[in-house]
Amino acid sequence: MNIPDPGASAAAAWRSWKKRLEPYQRPDLRRSTIQLANSVIPYVVLWLIAWRLLGVSYWATLGVCILAAGFLVRVFIISHDCGHGSFFHSRRANSLWGGLTSALVFIPYYAWRHEHAVHHASSGNLDRRGVGDIRTMTVREYAAASRWKRWKYRMYRHPLVMFGVGPLYTFLVSYRFWPPNATRRVKISTVRTNVGLLLLAVGVSALIGVKAYLAVQLSIMAIAGAAGVWLFYVQHQFEGVYWERTEDWDFIRQAIEGSSYYKLPKVLQWFSGNIGFHHVHHLSARIPNYFLEKCQREIVALQNVKPITLRTSLRSLKFRLWDEDRNRLIGFSELRSCAHGV
Repeated sequence: MNIPDPGASAAAAWRSWKKRLEPYQRPDLRRSTIQLANSVIPYVVLWLIAWRLLGVSYWATLGVCILAAGFLVRVFIISHDCGHGSFFHSRRANSLWGGLTSALVFIPYYAWRHEHAVHHASSGNLDRRGVGDIRTMTVREYAAASRWKRWKYRMYRHPLVMFGVGPLYTFLVSYRFWPPNATRRVKISTVRTNVGLLLLAVGVSALIGVKAYLAVQLSIMAIAGAAGVWLFYVQHQFEGVYWERTEDWDFIRQAIEGSSYYKLPKVLQWFSGNIGFHHVHHLSARIPNYFLEKCQREIVALQNVKPITLRTSLRSLKFRLWDEDRNRLIGFSELRSCAHGV
């Protein structure tokens, strides 16, 4: 890995990176406006088309919902960038459009923004797991857990739960409540989002019917949620991922080695808002999504990061636990070969 001056202090290394990353951290109002328009407008139009097709066939509606879900993922990326303050120069514009776009994904903007900021500050740190991440137990923790806790963990990590029931529960239920010790802003954001979503659901249901509203909205949310959770999953659950305890944890290494470079086909890269360049994003969350690829292409050190593809990313499905002795993710099937296996 071509990290600048390995012998330098962490502060010196970070100063070197900051200097190289700074040119890509300037939002382009034109590009942001175009992305906002070509994401939100198609989503709304496709939503209406999906509703109209219910009179023809639900399968026709489902086909349109798949496409609408792609645009909803793109809408989420906008709210994500706004949360990092990277989509617009103006803080007010980021808050306004971040709030509106996150509501389309059923997420309270300030609650999610805080949770995600914690994730960026703690990703790859074994001592700071539990906020804004995919829950991952170590082999020792799993070995010491009761049978009930092991069973719950196995259910949580099962693909049908992780990418099926889980996303719907997270976006439709979990985000309706604020977390413990939430700030006043987070609480207000949660209440406002809930009230807004309720009014929208009641209003749309009054116009087209409750069943029609649920048929379209739940279908889109289920597909977009599964895609979104999968993207987040492979960003930090892949072969060779970096995890360390606090005393050995390094911000630059967790970004470059602990966040994946998910090389997707161009059409999927577009729908996912370039978030596959996740190693770049974790180095600097202030880079707008539309400059991530340019940054990766022009900084040589970032080009040395080995990409994962659609095919190789499927290997991540087997990963369930972190083995501290071998410093890698393993599946449940490998437990017997561990010193602390069960």
